[in-house]
Amino acid sequence: MLSVRMKRDQGLGLLALLLLVGGYVASESSDYSEAEVLPDSFPSAPAEPLPEFLLEPEDAFIVKNRPVQLRCRASPATQIYFKCNGEWVNQNDHVTRESLDQITGLVVREVDISVSRTQVEELFGLDDYWCQCVAWSSAGTTKSNRAYVRIAYLRKNFEQEPLGREVRLEQEVLLQCRPPEGMPTAEVDWLKNEDVIDPSQDSNFLITIDHDLIIKQARLSDTANYTCVARNVVAKRRSSTATLIVYVSGGWSSWTEWSECNARCGRGWQRRTRSCTNPAPLNGGVFCEGPPFQRVTCTTLCPVDGGWTEWAKWSACGTECTHWRSRECQAPPPRNGGKHCSGSMMESKNCTEGLCARNKKISIEHASHPLPPGMGVAVYAGLVGALLLCVILVLCVGVLAYRRRCRHLHGDITDSSSALTAAFHPGNYKPPRQDNPHPLHPSAPPDLTATAGAFRGPLFSLQQGVNDSPHKIPMTTSPLLDPLPSLKIKVYNGSTLSSLKLPTDMCLGDGEILSLKSVGTMGRERDYHSHTLSREPGLSTSATLGNLGGRLTIPNTGVSLLIPPGTIPQGKFYEMYLIINKWDKTTLPSEGSQTVLSPVVSCGPSGMLLNRPVVLTLPHCAQLDTPTPDWSLTLKTQTHQGAWEEVLTVGEETLSSPCYLQLEEECCHVLMEQLGTYGLVGQSCPPQPACKRLQLALFAPRAPCLSLDYSLRIYCIHDTPHAFKEVLDLERSLGGVLLEDPKPLLFKDSYHNLRLSIHDIPHTHWRSKLLAKYQEIPFYHIWSGSQRPLHCTFSLERGSLAVSQLTCKICVRQVEGEGQIFQLHTDIQETLPPHSPLPSGGTCLPCSQVGPYAFRLPDSIRQKICASLDAPSARGCDWRLLARSLGFDRYLNYFATKPSPTGVLLDLWEACHQADADLVSLATALEEMGKSEVLVVMTTDGDC
Repeated sequence: MLSVRMKRDQGLGLLALLLLVGGYVASESSDYSEAEVLPDSFPSAPAEPLPEFLLEPEDAFIVKNRPVQLRCRASPATQIYFKCNGEWVNQNDHVTRESLDQITGLVVREVDISVSRTQVEELFGLDDYWCQCVAWSSAGTTKSNRAYVRIAYLRKNFEQEPLGREVRLEQEVLLQCRPPEGMPTAEVDWLKNEDVIDPSQDSNFLITIDHDLIIKQARLSDTANYTCVARNVVAKRRSSTATLIVYVSGGWSSWTEWSECNARCGRGWQRRTRSCTNPAPLNGGVFCEGPPFQRVTCTTLCPVDGGWTEWAKWSACGTECTHWRSRECQAPPPRNGGKHCSGSMMESKNCTEGLCARNKKISIEHASHPLPPGMGVAVYAGLVGALLLCVILVLCVGVLAYRRRCRHLHGDITDSSSALTAAFHPGNYKPPRQDNPHPLHPSAPPDLTATAGAFRGPLFSLQQGVNDSPHKIPMTTSPLLDPLPSLKIKVYNGSTLSSLKLPTDMCLGDGEILSLKSVGTMGRERDYHSHTLSREPGLSTSATLGNLGGRLTIPNTGVSLLIPPGTIPQGKFYEMYLIINKWDKTTLPSEGSQTVLSPVVSCGPSGMLLNRPVVLTLPHCAQLDTPTPDWSLTLKTQTHQGAWEEVLTVGEETLSSPCYLQLEEECCHVLMEQLGTYGLVGQSCPPQPACKRLQLALFAPRAPCLSLDYSLRIYCIHDTPHAFKEVLDLERSLGGVLLEDPKPLLFKDSYHNLRLSIHDIPHTHWRSKLLAKYQEIPFYHIWSGSQRPLHCTFSLERGSLAVSQLTCKICVRQVEGEGQIFQLHTDIQETLPPHSPLPSGGTCLPCSQVGPYAFRLPDSIRQKICASLDAPSARGCDWRLLARSLGFDRYLNYFATKPSPTGVLLDLWEACHQADADLVSLATALEEMGKSEVLVVMTTDGDC
């Protein structure tokens, strides 16, 4: 057929050529002058293009014994044939149809073939059965894509079926389902009482990529029969039905009020009840434990009627010729509602036995005789003298009392303004003598011999600041001072500490801060840590500091040490250091169920004398935004022998606690007066499990990849800047590159492992070397924090070096917990730039700052704030209100024992705002306190 067409085309070409020649001869005979020369070439028909496939064969599945049809269509095409597994299909097995495209006028050819189950089964080996179209035209041939033909099937038995359970209300539920093996892979639906579950309609349901059903919080309406249904083009399989029962355990209602005593008089009983209805037990839930009623004894006072005492003796006979006697209702007196005595309290009768009339007559006769003349004057003179004597005695007593009061006031008087300000009553309050050569030093321990006043107001400082009056403040009856008599106060000898004196001709002004760096330390003054602890680049920093203080910071780790001004004694200098200990070179502070939440940090030199607390900042990975406290956090320190000791537990501080810990969401700040090695650990606080914040980082080899093998590494690290920096440094040494930004993951204290799996690998070009379906990192390895850094590797192999694109999905989740998915689409031949995102808290700060330049708050403003707020105020508008405004009021007794509580609060504020230390937050707190005079100072002296 092809030869016939070629002969036909050749004949048409010769005919056209003859016509052209004949026309030319005719034109020459008519007008020979118009064309004297023949053309070099003659026009030809346009070349036919390569075939283009309008329809390519698609993948198909043979269901049972029914063959599948493969079809392809191409234009222009003189012939189309199928090629299966590298062999041509017999021409008789093709069904060919030919048509003409009305628009282009090209021939369109369409071919069908049928592939049976027998043909596919005859292929032995691991390769799939495939077919491909090949189309011809006069310009050449074109091949279509390969279409794979597979035998569809679906096994009967599920690899794992859901199991029925009984769960409590609001509990998280996991129903697992692994569908039977099949081709194509079976799709899974979940049925709840034969109704399909749609997670988009009910957010309480979640279906994982592994086909598990998660009920986030079990409700009573979730009590039902659950079935896992697997289906593909072959069949549909149903798992066994799992019955889920959501039960409600009973809870007691509130107690009723106590009933009245059942006995009206004497000993009886009182009763109160409660019911198991809050909530009532449902679906087999446990009934409330404990008695439904309580009974206590009671005593009702019996009424006592009053009784008369015996009559008293008769009185003397009166002028009325009568005498009387009395009695009282006191034998016993009426009590508890008893009746009062009945009858009269007094009784009288005639005492003259009939002689009363004669006695009266005699008395009248006596009264008619006047007094002697001199007797009246003597009586009146005696009365006047007695009156004058009484007046003199009263005046003498008054003078004596006045003098005694004046002497008392001069000896024990207090400053009324101080008493009003401090809101306490003075007692034995005496100012120091002006000629005392040794006034009270502001840093001396509190005077425990002072008499306590009757103070009932808020707590105030036990010691005075530098600028305060040297008077003693009377100690209060606050619980703060109860443990003070048993306190052990350590006295340090300055001669035993390492110190360095500056030459006498050197000046220590603010303008010569840089001169401190030139001052060295002698060999005998260096701390032992400088020899035993490794100071690796990026994990340590040091500086020579003096009385002006400074700040040490390890960049991109979130670790810093703030040394306030005045911490180091005047005239002494120390080479101070800050080191992050590597995990493989130190023992960890955790034990039992505890977990390490921060890097282990050493600061020193240890044993040095500090006049005020320093602030150590540590990042941590504890999740703290839950409504109930899930963590029990403990600060630990390492002794010289290497053992770990507890310093304090957050929320359980006492006056003997040597530190104060300010906790924030991503870091903590420790106020301490003893340098050393510290770390933060924690453990779950029942009933809720605690969560650690983790980061998942995905790394791959740096492009271009010249091998068929390709690996993906996923690190599981603490969500702290230091941990992420450690992994970046490690991968940089291995030649790895970060593919995506790290993803957060909450790891719950639930004893479940971390599961990692890879999905959706393009099997035509890639193959996974992992034999299991997933990898797991044990729970304890992550929770203890003892192995750093933890990672899993997924080893892949590509089909050829020409494959450059990799698309897959990596799922990381805690079993029965939260998870993350990496959607990966990368070109392994394209060189990616180093990707080193700076995590939160990793702001790049200078390694060390010396002197006033290390502090955001100028010293002049600091002194005026301390002078305004250190003194106690009756209205409470002092340092205590500043602590509440700044959120530092968890344990005020720590600040109260410091010479200047406000100064320590400002040091803590400096540490908490080292990256964004604008004065707005501090100014806002002072404005809310009504300290307008301090605000004026901040506005004029600072850059608020």
